[in-house]
Amino acid sequence: MKSKRLLALLAAGVMSVGMLAGCGSSEGSSAGSAASTGGTDRKGTMTLVMSTRDDFLSTLETAALSYAEETGYKLTSQDAQNDAAKQIQYVETAVNGGDAAVIVNPVDSDAAQSVVDAAGDTPLVFVNRAPTDMHVLDPENVGFCGSDEDTSGYFQGEYLAEYFKAKGQTDVKYILLQGELGQISQIKRCAGVLKALEDNGINATSVVDLAGKYDRAEAMNKIAPVLTSGQEFDCIISNNDSMAMGAIEACEAANIDPSTFPIVGIDCTKDGAQAVSEGKLAMTVYQNPLGQGKGAIQAALNLINGDPANKDTEFIKDESGESYSDSIVWIAFEPVTADNVADYM
Repeated sequence: MKSKRLLALLAAGVMSVGMLAGCGSSEGSSAGSAASTGGTDRKGTMTLVMSTRDDFLSTLETAALSYAEETGYKLTSQDAQNDAAKQIQYVETAVNGGDAAVIVNPVDSDAAQSVVDAAGDTPLVFVNRAPTDMHVLDPENVGFCGSDEDTSGYFQGEYLAEYFKAKGQTDVKYILLQGELGQISQIKRCAGVLKALEDNGINATSVVDLAGKYDRAEAMNKIAPVLTSGQEFDCIISNNDSMAMGAIEACEAANIDPSTFPIVGIDCTKDGAQAVSEGKLAMTVYQNPLGQGKGAIQAALNLINGDPANKDTEFIKDESGESYSDSIVWIAFEPVTADNVADYM
C-alpha cells in the first residue's frame, strides 16, 4: 500500500527533525541547508506557511521540512495561527526575500486568489486545503497537493451503510460534528458521507449539526449536552479524528459506551488509530500527512524547474480533464477499520 511504503521511506527523516513542527508558537522553524549554490543564495530556500499546527498539520510540516532537506533546499516554516492577514504577510516576506517557492496551507480557502496575488511570479503550492475555486491554479506557477475530499466522507458513508444494512436498518439518525464552517474540507466531507448513505439506500436524518471547528475540546463541549438531552441517535459522524475523540470522551463522561454505536472520523491520527483498535472509534479515513508534505515539495520543485506541478511525482495525477489538472498532486485517502488498523499504527 502506497502510504505504508511512504511511511517507511520518510520515517528516518521525520525522526531526524524531531518535534520542530509540534510547537504552537508563531516563530519560524527551519531544517536543512541551503542549496549547493551557497548559503546566501535565496534561490536555495523555500517558505512553508501553515494555517495553524494541530497533530495532523504538524506531521505534514515535519515531513515537508525533512524532504526539503533531502533535496538540498532550506525550508522555513511559519505559523499564521489561523490569521489570513498574517498568512499573506508571511507570503509577501518570502517573496520579497527572494525565495524560490512558497507553500501555503491556507487559512481561508475562499481567499486563495489573495495568496496567489501575494506570491506574484514566485512558484506557489497550496497544500492540504484546496482553493475553493480551483481555477486559481496555473500549470506554470500555482499548484495544489492534497487529498480528494470528495472521497473522504464517502468512505465514512459506505462504512455506515454497510453497518446499518447488516442490522436490517435503513432509517438512521445521526449527530454531525463539523469542522471550520465554510472550509472546502468541511463542505465536502459532510456532503460525501451523506451522499454515500443516500447512494446505498440509507435514509439519514440529522439530530443536530454541531460546529466543532476540528477541535477536540470544542467538540466535547458541544456534544456533551446533546448526549444527556434524551434525544435518540444511531451514530456520530465527525469531520476529523480530533472531534471524534472529543465525542468519545463526552460519551464516557456521560457513562455511555462509545463502542455500542458507530462513531466515525477522518485523518487516522495516532489517537484515532488507537481508538479504532480499542473499538471506541468504528472507523476512520487515513489522510496521509507524510505524502502531502513530500508531495508539496515535489510540486514546488517542479514549478521551480518550469515543469507542471504533477510531473514525475510518485502520487496520483488528476484525471478530471480540467484546465488545471496538471497543477494537482493527489494523495489518496484510505479507509481504516478494525480489520486493517494495525497497518496504520
